Amino acid sequence: MITNLARDVQAFTSNVFLVTGDRTVLVDTGANFDVVDAVRSEVDDLDAVVLTHTHRDHVGNLAAVKDAFGVEAWGYDPGIDGVDHAIADEETVRLGDRDYVALHTPGHKNDHLCFYADDGGVLFAGDLIFQNGSFGRTDLEEGDRATLIESIDRVRDRIDSDLAEMHTGHGPSVTSDPDDHVELAGQMARQA
Repeated sequence: MITNLARDVQAFTSNVFLVTGDRTVLVDTGANFDVVDAVRSEVDDLDAVVLTHTHRDHVGNLAAVKDAFGVEAWGYDPGIDGVDHAIADEETVRLGDRDYVALHTPGHKNDHLCFYADDGGVLFAGDLIFQNGSFGRTDLEEGDRATLIESIDRVRDRIDSDLAEMHTGHGPSVTSDPDDHVELAGQMARQA
């Protein structure tokens, strides 16, 4: 089961996805709200934190989550403060009851990862792709439009047309034809 713990938060934060099952994992920790209480309202414990990337709005609560639950964080670059273990490109990561392949997708930030489960058709897109063809900012440090387009193309080529769910770093999750939103993001990024 996937629950967005930040869905009703009014403060500036990323989405925070609690993925329950065999391995209870928090995908990103958000910022500027009490995510520890939000997690505790759903589950007693966490097995790990997995990060799409380390922009402040995605990791502002990381230290509090690690302290409260005694968990370690997994991300692309363990050289970044707070990231305990590396997730390599194409590595398999267990989130809940599914195995996801980690896809290194820079362009918004160098350490950006997307997570895709072919079984079940689920994509955690982070800040690469959003609803209605929106895409991650490239005007921040480490942002690069050409690299972002390559990353969107990589995800588009990897997912199946039966993609059922796309969970994004901001805004609503997409459960109606999410592959169309991925395709549109590639088109829009080329035109912007």
